[in-house]
Amino acid sequence: MAYCEQTENGNSSQDGSLVPNATSADYTLRILGLVAGASRGATAVELSSHLALSKSTIERICSGLVTQGYLARDLADGHYVRGPALRRLALNALNRRELRAKRQSVLMELVAEVGESSNFTTLDGASVLYLDRVEAPWPWRLTLEPGAKVPLHCTASGKLFLALMPHGRREQLMAQSCMDALTPATIVSLEALRRECAEIAGYGYALDREEFVPGLVAIAVPVLDAAGKVWGAISVHGPAVRMTATDAVAKLPALHRAAKQMADLL
Repeated sequence: MAYCEQTENGNSSQDGSLVPNATSADYTLRILGLVAGASRGATAVELSSHLALSKSTIERICSGLVTQGYLARDLADGHYVRGPALRRLALNALNRRELRAKRQSVLMELVAEVGESSNFTTLDGASVLYLDRVEAPWPWRLTLEPGAKVPLHCTASGKLFLALMPHGRREQLMAQSCMDALTPATIVSLEALRRECAEIAGYGYALDREEFVPGLVAIAVPVLDAAGKVWGAISVHGPAVRMTATDAVAKLPALHRAAKQMADLL
């Protein structure tokens, strides 16, 4: 960062206490940690209160982070949220070889139990990003490589992420979505998607009923950290002739076990 001078109040430690002789680099890292750990981001006033720094100092540091892509400003409510550079940093950490091997092991166990392909996904901007995938040994299957991106409005993981995020962020992302009808079953109405998200939030899981690919059914559950924050999603999908929506719901216990195992790795 360009900021190297000391700030006016000293550094704030993890317990909120002040540490003398802190630089803006210390506060920069603290701000990134606070924003990354908050489901809806944080305002300058909230950051100022938490770090015992003036609002003008917070705005100056955050402005530099926005310029470099580590933070973004939610124009709807003024919150600072995670920017693309911060998301890339997190994804690089997630993709360490030894960690990825452990995640693959979780998915392989899930595939062996439910008999269908499984995925580990995360939210990347206004899309679902595939981080890991294990295919079931069936001749009919959908091939999506890790790194592939799919829409939010018509996939099980995407609708799950929408349903579990703060209202303002959800409305912003839905307004940005083109809501293309990829199949006859795709939800293309904002009002219908809002109703679907409300149901998903109540159920704790999301279904894709042939909304993304004709003949394909999927189900997704969240991967949560200890504070209940959504880190990603575990999903399973298969052809409707082999896995109906009712069949998919019956696989929820296995999905929840896999999600807990995945959360323990993060």
